Amino acid sequence: MPFIRKRPLIILNREEKSYLQELSRSRTETAQRVERSKIILLYSEGVSVSAIARQLQTNRPKIERCVDKVLQLGVVVALQDLPRKGKPPSITKEARAWVVSLACQKPKDFGYSYELWTTKLLSNHIKTNCKNAGHPCLKKISRGTVSKILTRNEIRPHKIKYYLEKRDPDFDSKMEQVLYVYKEVEILRSKEQKNCSTAILSYDEKPGIQAIENTAPDLPPVAGSKPFLARDHEYIRHGTVSLMAGIDLLNGKVHALVVDRHRSREFVQFLKTVDQNYKKESKIRIILDNHSAHISKETRAYLLTVPNRFEFIFTPKHGSWLNIIESFFGKMARTMLRGIRVVSKQDLKDRIMKYIDEVNRDPVVFKWKYKMDTLSVI
Repeated sequence: MPFIRKRPLIILNREEKSYLQELSRSRTETAQRVERSKIILLYSEGVSVSAIARQLQTNRPKIERCVDKVLQLGVVVALQDLPRKGKPPSITKEARAWVVSLACQKPKDFGYSYELWTTKLLSNHIKTNCKNAGHPCLKKISRGTVSKILTRNEIRPHKIKYYLEKRDPDFDSKMEQVLYVYKEVEILRSKEQKNCSTAILSYDEKPGIQAIENTAPDLPPVAGSKPFLARDHEYIRHGTVSLMAGIDLLNGKVHALVVDRHRSREFVQFLKTVDQNYKKESKIRIILDNHSAHISKETRAYLLTVPNRFEFIFTPKHGSWLNIIESFFGKMARTMLRGIRVVSKQDLKDRIMKYIDEVNRDPVVFKWKYKMDTLSVI
């Protein structure tokens, strides 16, 4: 007796057939959608359910469910899963909130040695204390579930992101003073005043520059086999030096001293160096931070010997990022100081001063942009 199909044949139009053929060959679609497209195509060509199951190495119920969905709801809907009620959540909202509240506290507050939570530590703590906290549904919680709960609430207790606290009550007013100096520089540069009677410097120290020597020579790159410089991991320390530098905001010239320490006497030495580089009738304005050496007795004693010569504009406490010289130090660290090796501290000092000379051959004028459009000069 011939086989009689109980279900009607699926009839596809040209667009549906073309779409399903393209989907069945896709390498980027999900395996589920690709398989369902093949089922629909084969069934529409008259292939039996059993034959389709053997060809796709699956079972008859899966084929029948897919075919029934096409006949009932259409091709597009049959390619997707229908929404289902799903299993009721075993972890209550209150329990999830308790997990989040735990993650927002430090493990040391609960008697652990850890400063930050790990998913293992947090999950173990939850399983141990959930019953007493009134959340027995968390008795078998896994690390993965803890991670999902925290991710859903955008909590990352294992991460640290640093911030800078405003500890200066006059932060805004001091910041405005610095920004007005930058605005003045902008105006002076726009007028191209060559004989300006004021010099404006941005000054700071870069301490702790290490003098490190190799114990074995560096091996140069070799094209094709070793595209990078090879360096032995051992090294010799020769101590550290400090760079004291001020950049002229009008012409980009850098004034610098490299010293072993940055005390008041070294700062006074820097001021004397700057004093010799400008005309006696010029006023020298310096933007600098609140380091103790900048206002020490020794510094003020020197300033009395050159009255009306210098003017200091202090950045707010924790506001050294307002000082343009920090951009110069950052560029120097990324380029010249990156991976530097020397044979002595004196060699490091000479290399740094050589870099300063190279910069001053083609000086770059640094321009401040942050909040400059909010200032108005009357």
